[in-house]
Amino acid sequence: MWSGDELDLGAYLERIGLGTETGRVARELRPDLETLYEVHRAHTATIPFESLDVLLGRPVALEVEAIEDKLVRARRGGYCYEQNSLLAAALERIGYEVSGRGARNRTRGDSLPAVTHAMLVVTVEGEPWLCDAGFGYMGPREPVPLARTGREVRQGPWAYAVHEEEDGVLVLRTRRGEEWRDLYAFSPQRYHPVDYVVLNHYSSTHPRSAFLGKTLVQLPGDTVRTTLVDHELMRLHPDGRTEREAVASDRLLALLGREFGLRLPERDAAELVRIHRSGD
Repeated sequence: MWSGDELDLGAYLERIGLGTETGRVARELRPDLETLYEVHRAHTATIPFESLDVLLGRPVALEVEAIEDKLVRARRGGYCYEQNSLLAAALERIGYEVSGRGARNRTRGDSLPAVTHAMLVVTVEGEPWLCDAGFGYMGPREPVPLARTGREVRQGPWAYAVHEEEDGVLVLRTRRGEEWRDLYAFSPQRYHPVDYVVLNHYSSTHPRSAFLGKTLVQLPGDTVRTTLVDHELMRLHPDGRTEREAVASDRLLALLGREFGLRLPERDAAELVRIHRSGD
């Protein structure tokens, strides 16, 4: 399903800090809950969410080889279709049962958006777990149990819960301070890689896509969640406090390296700075 047999698992594990530079797996990985937590946390801590290729007008390819070249070998980041396709391939290669889901983003007010977010459901010993390495700085760092709806799940200082609505719709929520906020809603319908190709085409090319014309880079840290949106860097704390910092064009590339571990090819870096400077 996810072309896990085409993935260089050793290179992926080295990229997220669980392997070695020789490509040897640091330990035997079994498709159990302990390994699922370990891989999910390592992936979200290491590979940043970013949609810079959309901003630069570059095509976003979802074949495993292309994703591996970009996110693993070039040490770039990606957005949900890339991130979760890579995670799905790795988990499938390890031996997990992985299926896709499509979700509606609920962080943008009361409007009814189209299904554009891609996430995963992984089954371990008969129990389904929400896995998502592609929702950016507000997303979960660890798997979230789907069989325990309504219960708060702590991930360090951050809290999540899955709420069930009518018609079997599930909603992932997070707590910010004392307030619970919806992140996204999804149905039990399974999505396949070909469905993500369609969603990716919309998100990377449609004039109404939220990713077009926007500098967007994010990383969900353990204690602070960091996001760069155009000319502003924001740091979100678990109690709801947000620190904001203006980012000048001459600081952009250094900031991407320091905050997100991103170093773009020379051509892309120059183009990104030019776009950023045009909005100063």
